[in-house]
Amino acid sequence: MFQLVNQKNGNTVYAGIREFSSAEGEVTLSSYLLDALGIQESDMQHLQLAENGVVDLANEAEGNPADEGIQVTVKARQLPKGTYVRLRPLEAGYDPDDWKPLLERQLRGNFTTLTKDSMLSIQGAKGEEFRLLVDKFQPEGDGICVVDTDLEVDIEPLNEEQARETLRQISAKAQRAPGTTSGSSVGHAIDIWKDVEGQVLEGDYVDYELPSWDRGSAIAIELSVLDEHEVDLFVSPKTNRQRALPRDTEHVFGDFSSPKDGVKRIVIQPTNAELEGAEGLLISVHGFSMSGGDFNGAKPAHYTLRARAADVHGSAATPIDLTTPQPSADEERCKNCLQIIPKRTMMLHENFCLRNNIICPQCKNVFKKGSEEWRNHWHCPSHPDAWLSNPQSKSKHEYVQHTQHTCPSCGPSSPFTFPSLPELARHRTTVCPGKLILCQFCHLEVPQEGDPLDPSSEAETVLSGLTAHERADGARTTDCHLCDAIVRLRDMAAHAANHELDKATRSRPEVCRDELCGRTLHGIGPRGQVNGGTRMGQGPGNDLGLCSLCFAPLYVNMHDPEGRALRRRIERRYLTQLMAGCGKKWCANEWCKTGRANQGLEKWGSSAAAALPLVKPLLEEIGDHSKPMHFCVDEASQRRKTMADMLAAEGVWEREWCVAALEAEGGNLAKARGWLGDWAPTKVTR
Repeated sequence: MFQLVNQKNGNTVYAGIREFSSAEGEVTLSSYLLDALGIQESDMQHLQLAENGVVDLANEAEGNPADEGIQVTVKARQLPKGTYVRLRPLEAGYDPDDWKPLLERQLRGNFTTLTKDSMLSIQGAKGEEFRLLVDKFQPEGDGICVVDTDLEVDIEPLNEEQARETLRQISAKAQRAPGTTSGSSVGHAIDIWKDVEGQVLEGDYVDYELPSWDRGSAIAIELSVLDEHEVDLFVSPKTNRQRALPRDTEHVFGDFSSPKDGVKRIVIQPTNAELEGAEGLLISVHGFSMSGGDFNGAKPAHYTLRARAADVHGSAATPIDLTTPQPSADEERCKNCLQIIPKRTMMLHENFCLRNNIICPQCKNVFKKGSEEWRNHWHCPSHPDAWLSNPQSKSKHEYVQHTQHTCPSCGPSSPFTFPSLPELARHRTTVCPGKLILCQFCHLEVPQEGDPLDPSSEAETVLSGLTAHERADGARTTDCHLCDAIVRLRDMAAHAANHELDKATRSRPEVCRDELCGRTLHGIGPRGQVNGGTRMGQGPGNDLGLCSLCFAPLYVNMHDPEGRALRRRIERRYLTQLMAGCGKKWCANEWCKTGRANQGLEKWGSSAAAALPLVKPLLEEIGDHSKPMHFCVDEASQRRKTMADMLAAEGVWEREWCVAALEAEGGNLAKARGWLGDWAPTKVTR
């Protein structure tokens, strides 16, 4: 920590280091430190300092430095960590909804120390400025450190008179709270079927949300103002890239105009890129107000809000005649008011019209000479569509379109000062580091960060589709749940795409030839590995196309090069199944006496003479692997085969992959679906 002393007036303030970026021998002071030291802008003009307020501490030019300008002494100091601070507002009426998050955000982001008897300037959520006097510390002293400490804060009025005035203002504000008769309406979700009526006070916002509409059609948001109040309409799609409620300084679509018919209309086409991934539309109705204006804030403005499908092409059944009506043979057009007048009365009309009426050369509207409406009539040379006949609309237009506005997140430097509110809103919804986004990695609403003046940063944002915050947050690593590789979060999408490409080229596993068996021929290894059993030396061990468990009853350790003994064993097993059965209550084998009885089928081949003709065709098909075999299996294998057929019937995966999934997950249907999603290509992919 450091103590800064202005040698000219003795003002002292404590400060910490924000960053080490200045040249050696130079210190950059913030506006807060300059105010605390009593250094005015006029004091620095003759020093020819840089615009950022750099004071060269190593400058020892000839002459007395004290006579030439300002000398600031910097001393290293060790400050205790603060446990308590008392703040006193310098003005009455300070009543933020919650001081705690406001002070936490400001102190954590902008201060490392607090100096006794200094003044803090805190920015409110609505852009207001709170000036607070630092009155008392614990531990006592001239300054405390507020980094990495729990700080108890008390806010007390400066005196009794201020306390009474604050209570009076709070009471008056409560009477005009949202939802009361004299206050603004309370926002809620709306739909396209019902109009919404409400009211809004000057300076307030009423926030609505349109969660659903026909995404294939244009949507029109209309606002009808029922009196002469200035009410604005703002709309922002609610997406991962737009999370803030629409405001006059931050919106995607907005209407600041003062329409002659009192109706504002924003039409959003379905092809608008801003609607990509939109969860809904955030709609805000704003009662316009500006400091120094002569608007009456006591009465709320009444309005009607509606959302409906827009007819962007118009109606062919009701054509509009845009031609100017022409006078008939016995009529003439007045050169002053441009009305069509009968020729016989034209002289009388012109005498009266020229004496009493005057026409605006730009909009061709006719006004009475000397009327208040004519005196207040105005046109903007930069915006031809902007004209009205009241001073309020002109003041509003000047404030919105021709007044410098500074981005509250970027600061007052020249690149971030904009000539109009629409320009500022465009900045705050595009490249502003303070724009709120929903981070896809930490799943929190955070500022997008970044440097809007750095072309490389903006290029990386466009190419990667990630904001600066997401690029930093996505640098964290995690394990791939499929291959256990260590992958950065921001690279996980590309890594997962590689797995999808690998799935699309995988060949189907071979399944056991036994029609009742729910196993693959070569087994399934870890991480979706096909032929895992064979690779580990646990293959089927036969050329019949049966898995090792189905072939086990047929195995005999003898030399049988032509397979005659194997053929006799297969014949004997078929005959045994048909004549005696397996005796298992779960058996569903149609080539088994027990299985046919369990299913209520008629008996087959109860004797050898009757069974041999049935078995003979099966023996002829032994060498044809496309033909199934019919041996009884265990209950688990039979159940897996049934579930595999159910999964395959859904039409998403091939039957072979369904058998492999159930084998890998031990017959658990839910886990098998997850295995299929991770490792099996779908029919569409193939």
